[in-house]
Amino acid sequence: MTRRVTVEAASWRLVAPFAIARDVRTHVDTVVVRLEQDGAVGRGECRPYARYAESVDSVKSEIAGIAAALEAGMDRAALQGALPAGAARNAVDCALWDLEAKRSGTPVWHLAGLDAPRPVLTAYTISLDAEDRMAAAAAEAVAAGRTLLKLKLTGEGDLGRVRAVRAAAPDARLIVDANEAWRPEDVGPWAAAMGEAGVAMIEQPLPAGEDAALDGLESPVVLCADESCHDRASLDGLVGRYGMINIKLDKTGGLTEALALKAAAEARGLRIMVGCMMAGSLAMAPAMLVAQGAEIVDLDGPLWLAEDHDPPLRAEGAMLSPADPALWG
Repeated sequence: MTRRVTVEAASWRLVAPFAIARDVRTHVDTVVVRLEQDGAVGRGECRPYARYAESVDSVKSEIAGIAAALEAGMDRAALQGALPAGAARNAVDCALWDLEAKRSGTPVWHLAGLDAPRPVLTAYTISLDAEDRMAAAAAEAVAAGRTLLKLKLTGEGDLGRVRAVRAAAPDARLIVDANEAWRPEDVGPWAAAMGEAGVAMIEQPLPAGEDAALDGLESPVVLCADESCHDRASLDGLVGRYGMINIKLDKTGGLTEALALKAAAEARGLRIMVGCMMAGSLAMAPAMLVAQGAEIVDLDGPLWLAEDHDPPLRAEGAMLSPADPALWG
């Protein structure tokens, strides 16, 4: 068995600057893995993330370190021990799933023992900004048929931002993402105020590693672990502190672990959100399988891109359709 492994970087321009508590972006850089065997091609895309000490170069280096084993036939099971959970393993894992699907003529959902995927309602992210601009962006999003809005927050001024958006989009379902920017003493009162504003979920209020500060907190709004949750090894530190986890394939290290994490979390009574790093449709396509049945889906990364893979995931208003096999799976 001989495979050809190709690893390439891609840069995607955004339709507008995108701000979160940590930085502002005008483009995103991804890494695409291509595995070719017996005339079939499998692909996977990941988004290296500086918050997790990843870069395009570091991801390419990780993949180069296992390239010979991949070419010799490394399978998904062996991959789990060859690379740690993270972006590099994600791209390779998803490429292996896609390659098996293309070689066998069997869709990934069937190979994984899942039901055929259906369209899902995705959140649309409102970039961090001043109150009036976030309110205007929310009103524009709702006018475009996007009824689930995710507000990027930063700490100071967050209650004003949420109230301004609620006034501009009274019928929208709102979730918020603090990106680790709040202080422990703020979580209780701010969660209460956001509950009054109709916020349905608060994502990662505190820095990862400070989760113990949530012990004993009775929040009226469900708290969701993002940066604190990577793979199944994360779960012991989350139960009793969070009611929901955000599964992202770039954190789990691919579809294989993402599906296992989802099952393990549900068995512990945790609710499920499926999210993404901002990237192209090739990165979102495998996550669509994990998103089936999730309470919250946040796979709007491609909606922020000025250009995308061909074919891209199709979106009509807030509904995102499963991938065409020509893209992935």
